[in-house]
Amino acid sequence: MAFEPPQRLVRALGETAPDGDAWLAELPRAARQAVELRELTVERVQLPGGRSSLVVLVRRADGTPAVLKLAPPRARPESERAALAHWGGTGAVQLIEPFVTEGVLLLERLRPDRSVRSLPEAKALLEAAGTLRRLWVEPPEGHPFETVAERTGRQSEAMRATASEHGEVAVLVDAALAARDELLAAPPERQLLHGTFRQSKVLAGERMPWLAVGPDPVVGECAFDLARLVRDRVEDLIAAPSGASTTRRRVKRLAESLEVDQERLRGWTLFRAVESGVRALRVGRPQDAELLLEFASWL
Repeated sequence: MAFEPPQRLVRALGETAPDGDAWLAELPRAARQAVELRELTVERVQLPGGRSSLVVLVRRADGTPAVLKLAPPRARPESERAALAHWGGTGAVQLIEPFVTEGVLLLERLRPDRSVRSLPEAKALLEAAGTLRRLWVEPPEGHPFETVAERTGRQSEAMRATASEHGEVAVLVDAALAARDELLAAPPERQLLHGTFRQSKVLAGERMPWLAVGPDPVVGECAFDLARLVRDRVEDLIAAPSGASTTRRRVKRLAESLEVDQERLRGWTLFRAVESGVRALRVGRPQDAELLLEFASWL
């Protein structure tokens, strides 16, 4: 089978590696090698797929359905492997890995066509929040994960650089950076977090009704993880006349349901929305940037 990378993946990698990506050139060979090593039968490449990895639907030698995932180093696949191993299938997709090959993960098959996002909004938020709660555990001793301070520190540098070139975002960037400094001064807990959690990262499964996939794990406070969920369906929020008030109610409801400080959740939601909006502006996605920065202005 020709393991042609989906165009969504090619475009996304092009944003972060505009001069080309050697990983994409090696991907067909690496995928064939991973399939042969594990004696897998390939069904198909998942389309449209994600923005950071190639996902292939396969069957193991005994006929069990599974997912083969190949990701470049910038997507931190070994960090994902470590987090999935630590969760052990509680709240997240199960790692099935008789062979440890760098950048390659073999995972239990969930239902890629059915995510929490397919549910009505109120139900989707409830199920997503319940899934997220199960992931918040103590990190393992001597863990390999980034901390929230480290990750947001890198992001802050990029935000400042973009603000110097696009003065119209400077006020929001300053507010987001000030919120980060205040939040990091006294973090309330230190948990293993999903890192990139949202409704589309929660898929229907057989073992449990809903399981999280695609973590970019980080260690820090729970409000950081929950912040990305606040802006889910941001297009609908922006289009609604009551979008700003709905957003504030969502912050309050999610904070109360997961016992997270409301002001800390608001602060991290502001930082993460501004960071995503500025990054979209930097890589040439002005419409996404406009949505995210308008959302951030409500917080």
